[in-house]
Amino acid sequence: MGDKSNNEVMGVRQAGELDHAMARNGWTPDDVKWLSSGDTLRDVLKLRSGTHVIAPIGSVRHIIDCDADPFVPEGWSIEEHVKSGQLEWDLAKIELYLHESQENFGPLGGHDLRLFLSSKSMMNANVLDYLLANQGLIPEEWKGKAIFFWGTIYRDLDGRLCVRCLYWNGKRWDWGFNYLASAFDDRDPAALCK
Repeated sequence: MGDKSNNEVMGVRQAGELDHAMARNGWTPDDVKWLSSGDTLRDVLKLRSGTHVIAPIGSVRHIIDCDADPFVPEGWSIEEHVKSGQLEWDLAKIELYLHESQENFGPLGGHDLRLFLSSKSMMNANVLDYLLANQGLIPEEWKGKAIFFWGTIYRDLDGRLCVRCLYWNGKRWDWGFNYLASAFDDRDPAALCK
C-alpha cells in the first residue's frame, strides 16, 4: 500500500521532501501561502515544462517584428500595413497621441484622424497582438482607454475600413475595433513611437 490516496498529488514522503527543500532555500510560511494561492502553481508548472523562464525584471528584451504580416480576423483583409522594422518594447518611447481636436473639441472622424496620423510613427497591429500575448507589459494607466494601432488598416466582411484597438474589458485585456467612418474621442488615443 502506498503513502498517498487517489486524490492527492503527493504523498507524505514527497510533502516532507518539499518541506525540507523550502526550508533549505529560505522559504517562510507566508511564501508557502503565496505559492499555493491563485494560479501561481500553474505558472511554476510552465517553468517546469520549459515553456517559460525566470528572469529578473527588465532583463528580458521584448522585440516585436513590425515587418511581419499581421493577424487578420476571419473574413477581413488588410487595406494598409505600415512596416516599421524591429521594435524593442520600451514604455519611455511610446506615446499615446490625441489630436488637439479630440482633446479640446470632441470626437474626430476616423478618415480625418488617419490623415493627421499619416506623418507620424504609427504602431501597427503586430504591437497590439504582441501586447495581448504579453499582458504584463501593458501599463495599468491604459485602462479606461481604447489604444488604437493605426499602422494597420483593415477592411471588414462588408468592405468597411476599420482599425483595431487594445482595451481592458473589465477582466482582461482584449482587442476591439472602430470604423474609420466613425468618430474617435479623447478616450481613443493612437499608439505612436516617440
